[in-house]
Amino acid sequence: MRSNRAKLRAMSMAATLPMVAGALALGIPAAHAADSPARQALKGTKPAWATAKADKGATANSAQVNARVYLAGRDAAGLAAYAKAVSDPASPSYGKYLSAKKAQARFGATKAQVAAVKSWLTSAGLTVTSVTQHYVAVSGDAAAAEKAFGTKLHNYAKGSATYRAPAQAASVPAALQSAVLTVTGLDNAPHKANHDDQLPPPDAVFKNSGPFSSYFGSNIASTLPDAYGQKIPYAIKGYTGKQLRAAYGAGSYTGKGVRVAITDAYASPTIAFDAGKYAVTNGDQAWTTGQLHQVLPDKYSRIKECKAAGWYGEETLDVEAVHAVAPNADVTYVGSASCYDDDLLDSLAKVVDNHLADIVSNSWGDTEASQTPDLAAAYDQVFQLGAVQGIGFYFSSGDNGDEVANTGTKQVDSPANSAWVTAVGGTSLAVGKDNSYEWETGWGTEKAVLAADGKSWTNFPGAYTGGAGGGTSKTVPQPYYQKGIVPKALATANNADGNRVVPDIAAIADPNTGFLVGQTQTFPDGTEQYSEYRIGGTSLAAPTIAAIQALAEEARGKAIGFANPLIYADYGKKGVFHDVTDHPTGTDLAVARVDFANGYDKAGGLLYSVRSLGKDSSLSAVKGYDDVTGVGSPADGYVQSYRKH
Repeated sequence: MRSNRAKLRAMSMAATLPMVAGALALGIPAAHAADSPARQALKGTKPAWATAKADKGATANSAQVNARVYLAGRDAAGLAAYAKAVSDPASPSYGKYLSAKKAQARFGATKAQVAAVKSWLTSAGLTVTSVTQHYVAVSGDAAAAEKAFGTKLHNYAKGSATYRAPAQAASVPAALQSAVLTVTGLDNAPHKANHDDQLPPPDAVFKNSGPFSSYFGSNIASTLPDAYGQKIPYAIKGYTGKQLRAAYGAGSYTGKGVRVAITDAYASPTIAFDAGKYAVTNGDQAWTTGQLHQVLPDKYSRIKECKAAGWYGEETLDVEAVHAVAPNADVTYVGSASCYDDDLLDSLAKVVDNHLADIVSNSWGDTEASQTPDLAAAYDQVFQLGAVQGIGFYFSSGDNGDEVANTGTKQVDSPANSAWVTAVGGTSLAVGKDNSYEWETGWGTEKAVLAADGKSWTNFPGAYTGGAGGGTSKTVPQPYYQKGIVPKALATANNADGNRVVPDIAAIADPNTGFLVGQTQTFPDGTEQYSEYRIGGTSLAAPTIAAIQALAEEARGKAIGFANPLIYADYGKKGVFHDVTDHPTGTDLAVARVDFANGYDKAGGLLYSVRSLGKDSSLSAVKGYDDVTGVGSPADGYVQSYRKH
């Protein structure tokens, strides 16, 4: 599990958030292999950690199980094929989207399929607790679950804890193999939900200390030691919408008539006030009545485990960033009941089933090694149902570079690794005087602190602290749109046949060249007050790209849908993308940063550090496609290019 990157006291202020349980080797179909003539196995339903060595014996028959049987629909293969066709500029079906109602009628489960699945589950002794367009949820004891799914449930050691999991892959009656996509919930890692309707108050206040630069290089740290042979500027106070719009070629477009959805967990109780005050304070267009909506669950769960208040800052960042870049776009926030897969899937499904937006920003994820294949098909199905309706999903690529420093294993993040989403990488952005675009590097930070005598940086350039996620998937095959563009050495890093490489596109993410946000926070005296601070992470890059896509959709005059095939088709065209490299000026780059030791005021003293740019673990932003920034960031011609499609 990745640490909660939205905790406001985290000095990096990189905001990608964790998804706790499982998910999703996207791109891997839920293949059915014969288990017996009468049953079909559901591949991936036995987790990799359920080994013979870890086996602690059979689960008690009376243990309670809550599971979901995801429905395959009437034409799973047809859904994937049509999702590709409507998204591919070279296809005669390109852009021929279906309504939500027609998509469900053409690809959703039939009443007969649902009835048959319910009958099978209840006949085994399970109780149906809910039925949606996507799944049948059931509860019951372990004995009934074992009967229904043709497996034995055992307890397994996983780390320092013990969890339940199937001893063999779950299976379904052969007659139902075409109706069932997969089953989730047979393993209970990490643990069961604890429902709670009350959300906690905002987290403790976080503030940035100055000195600052108002634009890159405006304030040089002349009294601090050199870095890379030169004096360096102080970190940005926090870029605003006006600066980001200019840097990425917004022009006169505002996102008018375009709907953007944002998914995260929980819901900030002060989002309307905060977003409104921030816009007025920082020169953004004021929100209009009815421009910001929230779609929230009836109940929240896992409040403490998911650190609910930490997600308030994520929602605030996403909402304010989208509005700053696309001030006329309609914004709908869809809050998940928790940070777990099933709840996040429910939020994504709400967007798709009700076509709440054409563009969906998602600033959450986990490591690929934490995936469990049983949910892969469920995520892919939602993304594909979105694609056939002209809905595109944008996911942050992660904040830990190649993940080695974080997990010990080189890997990408998910769901950004899905072949059906646009993975958004991160950059360090230099906006100059008069809002001019100067350059970008890949986001990757090395930090060294000021020596006690103030004359040097200790162990310069210091330790790696974070950077844009990227690299080559170990599980997802290479999608067709990356072939011929992604360098072969990257594509075949884990598989001679080629795998998915992350990211696809990139935008501002470095917390040291970050975005200014405003949020109600809890101050030391216990009061809750509005305050502003600088923040970053690929959780900033994702809503920034989503907002730019809103501008592009306005320019185009119709939905963009799943954007990757078009993004790669336009790669290499003049003026569409900034080709981001780590040494845009020919030398190493860095900024000086000053932080409050206590995160709030000078009472605890000040911390001085130098933050190097373009140092992303083993990943590098180089000329052409790379695994930090993908095809690059949007240039002045990017938004305008959509008028031609």
